[in-house]
Amino acid sequence: MNFMSRTITGGIMIIVGLGLIVVSFFTSFVFLIYSTIILIMGIIIFLNKNEDKIERIKIVGGKK
Repeated sequence: MNFMSRTITGGIMIIVGLGLIVVSFFTSFVFLIYSTIILIMGIIIFLNKNEDKIERIKIVGGKK
């Protein structure tokens, strides 16, 4: 993911996770479990900056 899509996806997941946390206090405890998982995934996606790096291929030996 590039910077823009990572920001949008992570931001939406964080907002949905926080919204479900608020809803879980008024409804069911199950929403709290799902909301914490979505919130953690959103934070990881939002803060992951190493995904855009492309590693060089290390050639050992060469063609035969």
